[in-house]
Amino acid sequence: MIGWIIGGIVAFLLLVIVISGVNIVPQARAFVVERLGKYRGTWHTGFHWKWPFIEKISKKVSLMEQVADFPPQAVITKDNVKMQVDTVVFFQITDCKLYAYGVENPMSAIENLTATTLRNIIGDLELDATLTSRDIINTKMRAILDEATDPWGIKINRVELKNIMPPKEIQDAMEKQMKAERERREAILRAEGEKNATVLVAEGKKQAMILDAEAQKQKQILIAEADKEAQIRRAEGEAEAILKVQEATAEGIKKINEAAPSEKMLTLRSLEAFERAADGQATKIIVPSNIQGLAGLVTSAVEIAKTDKE
Repeated sequence: MIGWIIGGIVAFLLLVIVISGVNIVPQARAFVVERLGKYRGTWHTGFHWKWPFIEKISKKVSLMEQVADFPPQAVITKDNVKMQVDTVVFFQITDCKLYAYGVENPMSAIENLTATTLRNIIGDLELDATLTSRDIINTKMRAILDEATDPWGIKINRVELKNIMPPKEIQDAMEKQMKAERERREAILRAEGEKNATVLVAEGKKQAMILDAEAQKQKQILIAEADKEAQIRRAEGEAEAILKVQEATAEGIKKINEAAPSEKMLTLRSLEAFERAADGQATKIIVPSNIQGLAGLVTSAVEIAKTDKE
């Protein structure tokens, strides 16, 4: 009976020992295991078992990216301006053994290293360069910290300057400077606007004068073309009238020729023409050379007239 009891106790103790040695490592975690105070290995995600009282888990490590937000640090720029700068460091543990045994307090070491690196970098810059060179400062700090933390099994992914706080009097001076700069830019923009407006007005007047001159020129051209057209039409009318007169004259001559007038009739017509030429208005009278035959022509004309009356 006693043997059964002892056996049960021993079995229970063995079961407790087995259960106490069971360990499950969760995702994105790692356990650093020691055997009799000496590093034995690193457990990653999954089921693991250790010897009770002989092996122990010395450190549980998170493999996820971590963020360290450090309090503001006092720094002095190259032009002796004291300011407060707080930084944010993004890091990740890549080697659990080095992280466990490389440095006593990794977070304190990173904070102090960040502060000294920040002072060294900003100490070489003036205030204006510090305020406008955040990207350069971030890049330099990340490179320096990443190299310094390699022996600790830590990788620095990013470093960001969260806030830069100059002294109150420097902030007031910067605000005044910014206000003066804005006013200067406003004055420049206003002057440029007035200049552009003046140029546009002058350009508009110039364009209007050019258009007016072109309109006057076009008007003169149209008037000249109209006069030319009128002269052409007048000349065409006169030519047509002359042509009509000539045609009428030719037609009269044709009819006269068709009528076959006698020599006496032609002489009589000539006398009538002479009578019209000597109606008192002409200052000179041209007497034909055959004037001696006119008496006989007149007598013949009288006889012809009498015959017509009978």
